[in-house]
Amino acid sequence: MAWSNSKVFVPFIEDALENTSAFALAADVPKAALYDNDITPDNTVATANSIYNAGQWTAAGNEVADGTNWDAGGEPITTPTFVPTTNVLKFDGDNTPQGGASCTLANVFGCLVHDSSVANHGLSYHYFGGSNGVTGGTFTVIWHASGIFTITLT
Repeated sequence: MAWSNSKVFVPFIEDALENTSAFALAADVPKAALYDNDITPDNTVATANSIYNAGQWTAAGNEVADGTNWDAGGEPITTPTFVPTTNVLKFDGDNTPQGGASCTLANVFGCLVHDSSVANHGLSYHYFGGSNGVTGGTFTVIWHASGIFTITLT
């Protein structure tokens, strides 16, 4: 099994509601770390297995980074915001480009969004629909118009 969808981690919601972890996502530094197709994301894992550089989210072997322009650990998601509307809470941010002038990345299938301010706690993961890459160019994660993730209240 490999990437097949994008989801919010259940432990993130549980830890936020139980105040186990003090998230302040609009003030924290969420990051997007890139991964290859050697993992099988699961949103129901324990908190410890949703954290950046733990379990299948380890930097060694599974993460895709070029060491200079797309850093291991991911690039920061700038202008993180919560946008509440009727029955929907949207977490959004600016599209996330590489940090340097140009990079070379291959075999990028998705990303882990994690809160680097709260022990690299996993928030969500996002499948890019297949293999992506760039050679000597710009790699940018373009977030959906509905945000990085939305929570619908019914």
